[in-house]
Amino acid sequence: MEWIAAMQQAITYMEEHLMEEINYEDVARHVHTSSYEFHRAFSFLAGMTANTYLRNRRLSLAGREIVETDAKITDIALKYGYETPESFTKAFTRFHGIAPKFAREESAKLMLFNPLVIKITVEGGKSMDYRIVQTKEQKFIAVVRSFKNEIINDEENHDIPDFWGECNDKKLIGPICNLRPEGKRDLYGLCSPTKKGVDTFEYGIGVLIDEDTSEFDFSEMQKAGYSIWDVKPGTYVVFDCIGEDGDCIGDTWAKFYKEFLPQMGYESEAETDYEIYFEKGRSGLFCELWIPIRRK
Repeated sequence: MEWIAAMQQAITYMEEHLMEEINYEDVARHVHTSSYEFHRAFSFLAGMTANTYLRNRRLSLAGREIVETDAKITDIALKYGYETPESFTKAFTRFHGIAPKFAREESAKLMLFNPLVIKITVEGGKSMDYRIVQTKEQKFIAVVRSFKNEIINDEENHDIPDFWGECNDKKLIGPICNLRPEGKRDLYGLCSPTKKGVDTFEYGIGVLIDEDTSEFDFSEMQKAGYSIWDVKPGTYVVFDCIGEDGDCIGDTWAKFYKEFLPQMGYESEAETDYEIYFEKGRSGLFCELWIPIRRK
C-alpha cells in the first residue's frame, strides 16, 4: 500500500466525518486495510493514533465553538460525541488546560489543533542502514498473549513491557532459554500478522527452534503455558535499533514508514514481524527489528 497517500486519504475522511461516531477501525475500512496495520502505520507516520487525532480535532473545534457562539455547553458536549457534561468537561480540561465554563472568560487561552497534512521530505546527507534478508521457514517456542490493536505506539500504554516483566517474574523465559546453548540464547519478540475483522494481535516472547535447540516434550511445555509459533519463508528488511530502551524501536518503525517504504520500492507484508534481543549483542544495540516486505 502507498501509505503516504493512504494516510492523507484517511485524514480527509476523518475531517469529513468528525461529527459522526467513527473510530480508527472505520477509517481503516475506508482506506481498505486491516485495522491493526492502519493503526500502526498512522501512529508512526502522524506521531499519534487515529483515535487521538479525532479526539484532539473535536476538542479543538469544541473550544472554538464555546468561544465564538452562545450555544449551551451541554449541547456542544453532545455535538462532539460526549454523552455527559462531566465526561466532556474532563476531556476538555485535559486538552485545553481550562474547564469549558471558564473558556468564555476574557483572555482565556485554548489549544488549537489543526488538520494534519502528511508530507515526506527527502533530505540528502542522511544514512539509513538496513539489509534485506530472505528467510526460510522458522519455528519458535514462546509465551504468547493477545493485545488490543490500539496499544500500538500509545506512549501511555505499557502492556507489552509489563508482559516482559511478568514473564521474568514468573520465570517463564529461563526454561526456553535453557533449550539453547550458551551464546545462542537470543530472545525474539514476535508480533503476529493482521487478521481481518479482529481487533487484537498476538505478541510472543520466544526462542528459535533449530538444530541447536535441545529436544523437549511439547505437551509438557504446553501445559506450562508455551506455544509453537510458525513463521513462513519471506523477505525481511532488518534494522538495528540503537538506544538504551524500547523507544528506539518506535523510532525505527517511524523510519520504516517515512523513509524506507516511500523510496525503496517495497510494501509491507502481512506476516510475523519480530525483534531479536541478542544474548551477546554489540555495544549500543538494543535489538534488531525484522519487518516482512515484498516488492511492489
